[in-house]
Order: sequence, then structure tokens, then C-alpha cells
Amino acid sequence: MDRLARQGMRFTRCFQAAPMCSPTRHNIYTGLYPVKSGAWPNHTRAYPHVKSIVHHLRPLGYRVTQTGKTHVNPRTVFPFENFGGGKNPDMQYIDRLFAESAKDGKPFCLFACSNEPHSPWDKGDASAYPPAKVKLPPYIVDTMRVREDFSKYLAEVAYYDSQVGEIMTLLEKHGLADNTLLMVVSEQGNSFPFAKWTCYDHGLQSAMIVRWPGKVKAGATTDAMVEYVDVTPTFINVAGGQPLAPVDGRSFLPVLRGQSETHKEHVFGIMTTRGIINGTDAYAIRSVRDERYKLILNLNHESKFTNACTKSPAFQSMVAKAEAGDATARRLVHTYQHRPAVELYDMQADPLEMNNIAGQTGTEKHITRLRGKLEAWMKSQGDRGVETELKANERQGARRRNKKK
Repeated sequence: MDRLARQGMRFTRCFQAAPMCSPTRHNIYTGLYPVKSGAWPNHTRAYPHVKSIVHHLRPLGYRVTQTGKTHVNPRTVFPFENFGGGKNPDMQYIDRLFAESAKDGKPFCLFACSNEPHSPWDKGDASAYPPAKVKLPPYIVDTMRVREDFSKYLAEVAYYDSQVGEIMTLLEKHGLADNTLLMVVSEQGNSFPFAKWTCYDHGLQSAMIVRWPGKVKAGATTDAMVEYVDVTPTFINVAGGQPLAPVDGRSFLPVLRGQSETHKEHVFGIMTTRGIINGTDAYAIRSVRDERYKLILNLNHESKFTNACTKSPAFQSMVAKAEAGDATARRLVHTYQHRPAVELYDMQADPLEMNNIAGQTGTEKHITRLRGKLEAWMKSQGDRGVETELKANERQGARRRNKKK
């Protein structure tokens, strides 16, 4: 990925709208935010009328195909030429696809979908990241179990990096590298506290690198704010088409071409714990941020925040350290599971979102401004907050709903 970044453009502010696997993937394929598409809880599905990138690009002459992790439904909304075939990209399938394209010249849009670094972290070489030398972010309680798990997580990030390298090599093998737009994104944040399952930036922010020889300047970096919902309209724009149905996203092709240094003024987030593993029965979170400030509303803040992370051995080791009297551990564990109704962060002064400034003198104007943007967005999406949270199970498969019951 470092090599790819030197060959293309790196985005420092790319975001998805939901910090979980399934809504994130629906985001990128449909160009719609989660509530409007119907895919807002985890293990979810889009409404039958929704159009995906397959419907937009196929009429333009593209083979639109996918390999690896799916986690989207129903199949009628996502009629990829190939669908799934395992948790990780099938490199043999990709090899054949590239060979066929090189031979017949037919354009393709391929989503090579990795499952990594999703737990359990059992791939890659963890010995390359000795637990004692791991540098933990300051919002994670430091225990040996956490260090051991973080080591394995980093090893799996490296494994994902190798998958990117394999695909780059296959493009070069078939002479397609110079005529292919290659985009790499990293999905939602890791499953340690204050990342995945939260609307902090470490849950909603993604890596993004785009290489497009002759079109995107090599070694470029942009601070333009883009979202996963912008990917589908960008690909349609690159292909020379127009969306067949309305989408929430906007093409950032001008950013890629170096014609603009900005894209969006605000990005939005939604999290629902209803229907997830070990999730609080209802804990609706909504967020909005601009370049400087981030507002988070915890609509069920009276409840205790739980998820798969809080059930993990790593988190239990944090709890044990807190109970043993460590003040920092006690503060971080409590802060993760007990939130105020309103959180406001100065992303310039506090990029790790560790100092909630809501309530401080002079911050009300920022809360009022951002709350207005967030409420307008929710209204446009048909998002009724807690009411929408309580309907989350209706958007999961029957098998999943029955399991929760």
C-alpha cells in the first residue's frame, strides 16, 4: 500500500456512514446512506427497489463482478457477474478475469473484497510485531492481553497488504495496470474500544488510495472529505454515465483529476447496536463532522453500551485492570460504556477525540450549527432516531432475527 500511495493519491479524510461490516458494504455498492437503502443494522439487507452499481455500470458495457466477502443482500439488488466464493478474493478468478479483459478489451469493474483484518486474527506473521514493542493509541487500556491481540491485528493488516500486492501484480501481468483505476479502501475501524461500533473517527474513517496512471498525480495527498457513498457515483462518472436512480453520494472525480481540493463540507455517521452480537438492546448514535468540529448524539445514552468488544478477553483484561485500582483504566472503561447525550470534539486540537468540550463556554454555537445539519440529514433519510433503532431487526435476515429471539 505504501508503494501504491507513491503511485497515486492518498485520501486523509475518507469516511463511511456506519462503523460495521454489512452497512459499510451496502454503502459503497449503492451510493446510498444506510437508512435510505434499508441497510442500517449489521447483517442487513437493502430494500428490493434499491439499485446497485451493477445496474448503473452494466448498461455502459461493463462487466461488474465481485469476489471474496459479500455481506450484502438481497441478491437481486446486487446481481454481480460473480458473487462471493469465500471470505477473501479468489486470485485465480481475478487472474482469469484480467486475462479475458486483456484479450477482448471489454471493460470491467471488479470488487475484490477482503475479510481482513476481521477477527479472529489468525493470518500473517505476528512475530513481526512483538507485543512488548507495540505502540497502543492512548484511548486503549494497556494490558498484556491487549498487546498480544493488537500484535495479531497488525499481522493481519500486513496480510491484507499482501492481498493488495497480489492484485497489483496481476494487473501488471496482464498489461492492465496503466489503463485501470485502482482504489483501495480499508472498511471500518478495528474492533478495539472507541473504533468499530462507534461514531468516533476511528470507527468511521477509512483509508483510501487511488491510482489511475495519467489521470491521478502520483504521490498526491488530499484532505478533501469524501464518503463511501461517493464511490458509486464517482465510478459512474469515470465510465461516462449518469446514475439510473437517485444516489446520496457525489462524484469526486474533480478531486482525482486535481481540479478541486475540496469535496464535502460535512460527513455523517449512524450506529445501531440492536441486532449485533452482545449489543445493547437500543443504543442509537448519530454524528456529523466538518473539517474542524465533530458532534455525536447518543440517543439512548442512559443505557450501558455493549457489543462484541465488551465481551472479548481483551476488554475483560481492561476491566480487571480498572478494578485493580488503575485510574486511567477505570476512566477509559467507564467512558467507553457510559456516554453523555451530547459529545463535541475539536478535531484540530483533539484528533483522537479524548476531550469532550460540549458544555464549555463558546461551544454551544458549534453544537447548534452541527445539530441543525445532522437533523436535516436525518429527516432527508427518513431516520427517526430511536424509533428507527427499534426497527433494526426488521432489516436483518429471518435467520438472524430468530437467532436474536
